[in-house]
Amino acid sequence: QTILYFLRSFEYSQKNAILVPVAALGVGGMLVYWLRSRRKVETIEMGDGWWGSGERPLKVKEDESIRPFKIVTSDKEIEDLYRRLDQARYTPHVEGAAFHYGFNSSYLQKVVAYWRNQFDWRKQVEVLNKYPHFHTTIEGIDIHFVHVKPPYVPHGRAVQPLLMVHGWPGSFYEFYKIIPLLTEPARHGLNEGDVVFEVICPSIPGYGFSEAPHQQGFDSIATARIFHKLMNRLGFKEYYLQGGDWGSRVTTNMAQMLPQSVRGLHLNVVFVNKQGLGRLISIMLGAYVPWLVGLTREDARRVYPFMQKNFFDILRESGYLHIQATKPDTAGCGLNDSPVGLAAYILEKFSTWTDKSFLHKDDGGLESKYSLDELLTNVMIYWVTSSIVSSMRYYKENFSKDPSLNAHSSVRVPTGIAAFPQEILHTPRTWAKDVYKNIITYTYMPRGGHFAAFEEPKLLAQDIMQFVRKVEQL
Repeated sequence: QTILYFLRSFEYSQKNAILVPVAALGVGGMLVYWLRSRRKVETIEMGDGWWGSGERPLKVKEDESIRPFKIVTSDKEIEDLYRRLDQARYTPHVEGAAFHYGFNSSYLQKVVAYWRNQFDWRKQVEVLNKYPHFHTTIEGIDIHFVHVKPPYVPHGRAVQPLLMVHGWPGSFYEFYKIIPLLTEPARHGLNEGDVVFEVICPSIPGYGFSEAPHQQGFDSIATARIFHKLMNRLGFKEYYLQGGDWGSRVTTNMAQMLPQSVRGLHLNVVFVNKQGLGRLISIMLGAYVPWLVGLTREDARRVYPFMQKNFFDILRESGYLHIQATKPDTAGCGLNDSPVGLAAYILEKFSTWTDKSFLHKDDGGLESKYSLDELLTNVMIYWVTSSIVSSMRYYKENFSKDPSLNAHSSVRVPTGIAAFPQEILHTPRTWAKDVYKNIITYTYMPRGGHFAAFEEPKLLAQDIMQFVRKVEQL
């Protein structure tokens, strides 16, 4: 019996010797598969696209040349504008309404009078051309971008490539005040020793001087892919990204698509649309015991009263979004035909998105933050390129594919967030971490709203530099 026991034990141990490694191999294989599939979920497939007119040519190689480009104007263009301004019709505003009904028509007439009699488009074209402009063809359409290199780089200092992406109803021109701060920091009192940038500011396809997509479906993911291709074509293997509004979504998608190419992601607005019991509890308790749910006192001040700031204010400010996300071409017809209508539609956003309290001012507070020359230059970029309709379509293309505008996957690259107090929505750091898993800096900015680079270029430049410095020290 003893011998039989040993024989059976030996047989059992032999089976174990085979079964244990097989089981371990199986478990290990499942773990590897899970990790690999998890990694797949955490990135967006780059894919490819064609946005040119008609079918994609099968045997013709795309022209990858970088072509210098200059903005030009003509007597005919200016005369046509003047004729339309002179023929504008106005509706009397409701007394005491300020900007509560939209753009105040009495102030609009003052803006149009300045536009017609004092604004110098030729001079502003020279201002726009002070930085080098280029075109290159990607996926069948011409992509416009501004590319500014630092004029002087101190010995031993690395130049960091930085792609900055605008949103709606902005343009590449939003970055004109921040570009010199980033490319020549010492000259503007920002010489903190070790950070100088080479700045690339593209126009989203369908905006300004970037050709509009001719096919349906052009969304932020397609934009992200095209901008990666642009940076690669310019010879960059790794680079920093910065964005607000749609630029925040595009650069986030870029970080999700090719994280190995993104050294860092800096955003001045964050959209995190997470729902569920945890978020509900956070919202309910945050007003009373913010520390218990990871909110700071400043978060509580910016988020509450919750229904007012996150529902009623958003409802008031988002009528345009519903139109543009459903039937953009209908409203766009009128805006593309009337410069006065276009100015009212665009500039109203530069009022209340800069400061919510400007709703109560007869002039929308516009000239307290910007000059009319700056505001009208941005409007003119839409007007002379007839790009308002294609820019509005961007909402339909994105919301049709992803109505909740979820972030698709987590962002693992180093991230910096500049939270401006007058931003349309405030996203606390603890909520942002649901998507952005590697937040290196999170700054409560002392002032400023949605158009950060346009309104507070120095504050934004300082925050970008602080972020990049920390990333480079990692």
